[in-house]
Amino acid sequence: MQPHHKIFFSAIGEMTYLTLASTRELFKRPFEWRLIVHQIELGGIDSWSITVLAAGFTGMVLSLQFAIGLEPFGASMYTGKVVSLGIVRELGPVLTALLVGGRVGSGYTAELGSMNVTEQVDAIRSLGADPIRKLVMPRVVAMTLALPLLTCVADIIGCAGGGLITMIEVGVTARFVFEQMVETLMVVDLLHGLSKSIFFGYLIGIIGCWNGLQTYGGTEGVGIATTRTVVYISIAILVSDFALTRIFLGIYG
Repeated sequence: MQPHHKIFFSAIGEMTYLTLASTRELFKRPFEWRLIVHQIELGGIDSWSITVLAAGFTGMVLSLQFAIGLEPFGASMYTGKVVSLGIVRELGPVLTALLVGGRVGSGYTAELGSMNVTEQVDAIRSLGADPIRKLVMPRVVAMTLALPLLTCVADIIGCAGGGLITMIEVGVTARFVFEQMVETLMVVDLLHGLSKSIFFGYLIGIIGCWNGLQTYGGTEGVGIATTRTVVYISIAILVSDFALTRIFLGIYG
């Protein structure tokens, strides 16, 4: 068995190759827009329900905690400010990426893994087509485009849920909460969260496809690879979140 550090760097190299090959295929004619739109529908549009549910209750829980926690300091009036900033900068993109990554990334691995173990990927090559163009590129591009859109939905629903609980717990009007959120959130805050979600979407797509193409061992191997994908995506998102936050704080402030 290879040492862990060799396995890690080998995986990074393979994913880098997939990224470069997918980028090259993206600009080749004819443009595979039908495949990309189909994957956006499967990975993005079909994930709206879990995004809305998670964002709404996250905003409400945050608002409830801050409304009670800030009360002894006489600062519960500022709950809307804190909640909206936390959701737009961090919780919106990160929670959406973790949930969608678990759902979509594992699906990519299961689908491509099943095709790999049943030699369908080899059949595509034997027919003269490129599996990266037909299987990998549309999925990576679709998730890179879809996740920022889902993050926008999560931001709106999360702030709405937080505002609702702020009105109930603190006893302020909807106009007061809305004005607080508008005063607090700047374009920089939106760019901070959406820039992360673009990168998270890429990670979900590339890790899911890479793991699927590495699958072997029949149906048991597909199950193992699918579980591994969820773990890899979760770790990649959490680690990259810290790194991206540090970088974007230097860029956006």
